[in-house]
Formats: sequence, C-alpha cells, structure tokens
Amino acid sequence: MLAEQPRHGYELMRAIEARMGGSYSPSPGVIYPTLSWLEDMGYARIAAEEGGRKRYGPTEEGTAFLTANRAALDALLARIGGAGPGSRHGDVPAPVIEGMDSLKRALRHRLRRGDIDEAAAGTIADALNTAAQTIEQS
Repeated sequence: MLAEQPRHGYELMRAIEARMGGSYSPSPGVIYPTLSWLEDMGYARIAAEEGGRKRYGPTEEGTAFLTANRAALDALLARIGGAGPGSRHGDVPAPVIEGMDSLKRALRHRLRRGDIDEAAAGTIADALNTAAQTIEQS
C-alpha cells in the first residue's frame, strides 16, 4: 500500500479496513511496529513529516522486494479474498458482512464461556451445517 502512495499510519489502518471490506481493522499496536520494522529493514522510509505525523513511502529496496515477491503477494491477496485492486470483496453487501461478523462473535463468545460438551457441540455443528446449506442454496 505504501507503494501506491506514501501514507500515515492512520491512513494505512483505514485503507486496510476498506480493502478488507470492513471485516478487519488493524490497531495502532500492529501498524506502527510494522512501519518501524519496514524502516529498519530498509523497505520503507519517512517520506515527509507534517506536524509530528510521519508519512511513509517505499525505498528502492522496498520496491525491488515487492517486485521480486509479487507472486507471493498476489497469492496472499487471493487467500484473504483478493482484498486488492479489482477485488470483489468490496462488492459483498453490508448485511452479509454483518452476518459473518455476528457469527464470528457468537462463536468466540461461546468458546470463551468454557468447555463444550457433546450435546452443545452437536447443536453448534448442526447450526453451522444448516447455515452452510442455506448459503449454498441461495
């Protein structure tokens, strides 16, 4: 994303969230250490500073690394739903994204409550299988 245009950390967080269709938003605790690491590795540099905010851009070495690893990057983007230019992820209707998020939250909440006995496991599996069949038939 830095190769597309230099960005502040906050801009990166919002851009990643947009590319992921709202299903993931990285925290500052993920973004800023990553930017520091990219800078330490020589892949990114501070392109400009405005009022204490650093705008990062790629170095020549960073651009070369991206070019050399384009196939791996494309494979990663395909694995996460093609969350890149030309992605269909942005075409997913908001109610579907909200439903997926709701299901993930419910599963996480249930798993945090503790052990799942055989009966509960059967109930959960039945619900998931019914949802899968309904989705496939839609």
